[in-house]
Amino acid sequence: MKLTDTLIRNAKPKGKPYKLPRELGLFLLVNPNGAKWWRFAYTSGGKEQLLSLGVYPDVSLSLARQRRDEARKLLAEGVNPSEHRREVREAAKIAAQHTFGAIAEMWFAAEIDNKSETYRASVRRTLDRDILPYVGKRAIREISARELLVVLNRIKERGAEETSRRARVNIGQVFRYAIREAMAENDPTLALRGERRRTPKRNFAAFTDPADVSRLMQAIYGYRGTPEIRAALKLSAMLFQRPGEIRRMQWSEIDFDAAQWRYVVSKTNTPHIVPLSAQALEVLRDLQPLTDRGLSLQPNAPRYVFPSPRSRLRPMSENGVRQALRNMGFTNDEMTAHGFRAMARSLLAEQGWKPEAIERQLAHKASGPLGAAYDRAAYLNERKAMMQAWADYLDTLRTRVNVVPLRAA
Repeated sequence: MKLTDTLIRNAKPKGKPYKLPRELGLFLLVNPNGAKWWRFAYTSGGKEQLLSLGVYPDVSLSLARQRRDEARKLLAEGVNPSEHRREVREAAKIAAQHTFGAIAEMWFAAEIDNKSETYRASVRRTLDRDILPYVGKRAIREISARELLVVLNRIKERGAEETSRRARVNIGQVFRYAIREAMAENDPTLALRGERRRTPKRNFAAFTDPADVSRLMQAIYGYRGTPEIRAALKLSAMLFQRPGEIRRMQWSEIDFDAAQWRYVVSKTNTPHIVPLSAQALEVLRDLQPLTDRGLSLQPNAPRYVFPSPRSRLRPMSENGVRQALRNMGFTNDEMTAHGFRAMARSLLAEQGWKPEAIERQLAHKASGPLGAAYDRAAYLNERKAMMQAWADYLDTLRTRVNVVPLRAA
């Protein structure tokens, strides 16, 4: 007898459960409470078994027939429909537990928690902002290389090229962790390793307007940080050398009598002379009693002008000046530690100082056969006058008594 919608709708509950006629193994079980359950009866291993196909009317007659036909196909292929359903449900359960986000947290706890605080914070930020919102809920076995490429391109589109590269590395680390833990079978980031990314050239943010420089110098002289940080900020503005050279300055390199700082430029491995203005000498003399106390147990140890608060054998952190600028309210898009160089270069050039003298003062190596011998003392007399005039000009901007252009003699 063939099942029909009319037959099913008119089936009334009785004192005991009863079945409507079978149709190729499909039948409807009518319960005393009125519930109507679809069942598929089949034989496997010599025994009759039942497969539930849903509840009427949520599952219509046509959908019940479709599910029955799918089960009959499995039987034709030698697969028990009930066992197949259990395997599918188990796989779905495992997939729900093995999402990329869940495994990323396992990987972070196992391999990143013991790293430095800075590195942990960087990885955490990349995960939370750029990766997990897009693939965190996806089963890790289902994520494709194409899907990851969309994630990485989204980062790239905002100009964060290096973040995009680090994100690909972190995603690959999560996949390889999952493979080791038998939760994934392959790493789709391997297909992305050939992707070429060009990092756009970016200039360090710097103030070049006198009004902004005035505001900056007032903030520096009013800053309530440690004496070392305050001195580093002042000398960064007055001397405009590379931030790494400033923080690694040593007392043995300072010649107070000659008013010079002599050091070897780490980038070019060439000697360099920085004339010291009266203001720079005053900053150094004020700081010397605090940081030039000597290390009697290690006579050959470096005597840093700006030692680390944790160890006098190391210079201050590279983040010292940068963080101080942030604390004063200057964003990374306004002013950076490296920006003091661009600030001086721009304003000195506007005021008529020779470009060659400015470049030598910036420790930019001259080209040609003269080489380092020429660089060391090139334009020294002019640079001495320029450095004093620059310090005077910064004082003028800071006090704002009379902000006038700085002119070369």
